[in-house]
Amino acid sequence: MSDSISVQTSTAKKYKLHFGFDLSEELEKYAHSYSSNKAFVLADAFVLEHHRSHFESVLETKFEELHIFEVPRGEKGKSFPVYQKAVDFVLGKGVERGTSLFAIGGGVTGDLSGFVAATVLRGIPLIHIPTTLLGMVDSSIGGKSGINHSVGKNLVGSFYQPEAVFADVKYLETLPEKEWVNGLSEVLKYGMIHSPEILEQVNSLLDSNEFNSGKAWLPIIQKSAQIKTDIVAEDVLEAGKRAFLNFGHTFAHVIEREGGYSEYSHGEAVYAGMIAAVYASNKLGAKIELSNLLQFKSLYNLSLHKISSDTERLTEQMKSDKKVKDGQIQLVLLKKMGSPYVYKVSDTEFVEQSWHHALKIFE
Repeated sequence: MSDSISVQTSTAKKYKLHFGFDLSEELEKYAHSYSSNKAFVLADAFVLEHHRSHFESVLETKFEELHIFEVPRGEKGKSFPVYQKAVDFVLGKGVERGTSLFAIGGGVTGDLSGFVAATVLRGIPLIHIPTTLLGMVDSSIGGKSGINHSVGKNLVGSFYQPEAVFADVKYLETLPEKEWVNGLSEVLKYGMIHSPEILEQVNSLLDSNEFNSGKAWLPIIQKSAQIKTDIVAEDVLEAGKRAFLNFGHTFAHVIEREGGYSEYSHGEAVYAGMIAAVYASNKLGAKIELSNLLQFKSLYNLSLHKISSDTERLTEQMKSDKKVKDGQIQLVLLKKMGSPYVYKVSDTEFVEQSWHHALKIFE
């Protein structure tokens, strides 16, 4: 007979997402809430080229020591070598547990920064300042952090919540169109799994030639972020409903890996992955019009002709996804628009057919 003690822990943590155009005053006020005069910034090369003086002028009103680490562009920024360099940089500058780390950039920078913040000294304060549409509507929210591995995408990481998020749409003014499209996939995802009216709202913005106006996109950015926030609040560690946010992503991660994490952007892969997932949903009885997604195809200028046509091999690669359980692929599919569910794949034939369909569309 043995005694036992129950340990109750909580991953619940409240923090604010700030939205607006030019949040300099809000960010400066927030920075002064920290007692340390030292802070770290992990920022991608594009941000440093276009916005360095802007964020330095704000953060240096509080931090006498502002140490800036440049994150390489693209998925190579989410690699073990870059993670090692970032950790060496932070530790080498004399970090303490109260020293804050500001992640300024897109999804890659945010994921890398979150993992650095989570692991250095077992956790230092993390503040996200997303500068891309993708970062504002998805990757900066919910606490996922990590890096890629040769076996698959995002396989090494942790759940680590930020102290705050500042989504300043002023940064979107310099965002290249390719990056707008990259983030658009996640917005479309929210339309497919939750609020179909988002697809109409996106169309209206595109018809109005508002593709580069952060102010015009602010309402849909906030709506998308609210959807993710609500889902994450119910399922912080992705044990249930949060999996819905992976719609199209199980296909997408294989596409990214096939392209060496450089041939296709995350958004391009997710867009193609969602089309494959809709086809799979319809094979299981749904009646969803592919035109919901295909109406945006011209924006992507995407070709998957370099992807292997061996659909059996592609399907087998999906078993490297971190959401696999007992060797079974877990696909997020749709019963109808706005109604997602998780399907455990036993017979992979329809998955192979879905691959074939998507590859055909993007020849």
